[in-house]
Amino acid sequence: MEYNQSKTGAPPGTLVYRGKETAEKVKITLVEYNEGTYVEKDFYDFEECKKAMTPDRIKWINVNGIHQVELIETIGKHFNIHSLTLEDIVNTNQRSKSEDYDTYLVAIMKMIYYENGIHSEQLSVILMDGMVISFQEIYGGDAFDMIRNRLRLGKGRVRRMGADYLAYALLDAVVDFYFNVLEKIGDKIELMEDEVVAAPSKKTLTQIHHLKREMIFLRKAVWPMRELISNLERSETELIKPSTDIYLRDLHDHAVRVIDTVETFRDLLSGMMDIYLSSVSNRMNETMKVLTIITTLFVPVTFIVGVYGMNFDFMPEIHSTWGYPITWAVIIATMASLLLYFRKKRWI
Repeated sequence: MEYNQSKTGAPPGTLVYRGKETAEKVKITLVEYNEGTYVEKDFYDFEECKKAMTPDRIKWINVNGIHQVELIETIGKHFNIHSLTLEDIVNTNQRSKSEDYDTYLVAIMKMIYYENGIHSEQLSVILMDGMVISFQEIYGGDAFDMIRNRLRLGKGRVRRMGADYLAYALLDAVVDFYFNVLEKIGDKIELMEDEVVAAPSKKTLTQIHHLKREMIFLRKAVWPMRELISNLERSETELIKPSTDIYLRDLHDHAVRVIDTVETFRDLLSGMMDIYLSSVSNRMNETMKVLTIITTLFVPVTFIVGVYGMNFDFMPEIHSTWGYPITWAVIIATMASLLLYFRKKRWI
């Protein structure tokens, strides 16, 4: 069920949640770290989260759930986040994009995962001086578990780098999840290719249509990522250090690879549709060929039987002792001759 409160006539910056209705409480996870320290705490009250913050550490505040508009507005006021940004955060129909404000950068995108089909949730990442705030639409498993483990164990460079590298790591995890989804879709396409050629059915056609819809959905989520990352690369903000630029370029290459793979899969599915139609047509042609051959074989037989089925008293061979076997011999010879002719023409 989707909750869409009317915003008609409301001024710009009015916060209206647009997404799935849920009764779960919003969970706020505060992560503070530097090269030698790591602290992780969960809260359900932003006031308690504020009191727990300590200086001289990089902070990552992850907000699980955006349906409590009042809480999002409170967080926005505390960190001086523009109302237009907050409006985009709570609107789950928002197109993926990135924007550069005076004191922060914001990137809004779709996090994709595959579980009996493609599912998505909106993710908003705000980069500030020494801090990253992420807003997730749905609470649960996400693409950030690996980053949390690296932070906890002190592995990799994320604990040694700044908040800008953490923001990059979050975006990179989202793009990596795109590859995971594409891998599963690729496996399904391979299985369907064999099925389309060997034994196409209405179920196969339904599966192809379903996958085509999923690829359209995935394409809408993935295509804006290239522009989003390019905007971050071209940004002149001091929040992104030169040492992180190289990672953003690599991330841009990954996004382009994802887009190319999506386009390849779309072409494959379109080709599979053509193969399906050709396979069905070929099967129908084979059936029609058999029926045509059978009909052709029985045309002269029907003629012979029709002639000798006439009720005239005076007909040649009608009273002959060998008339009946001779008629059968002519019928069999005629059919055999036709079969040999078809064989010579490679029709059978």
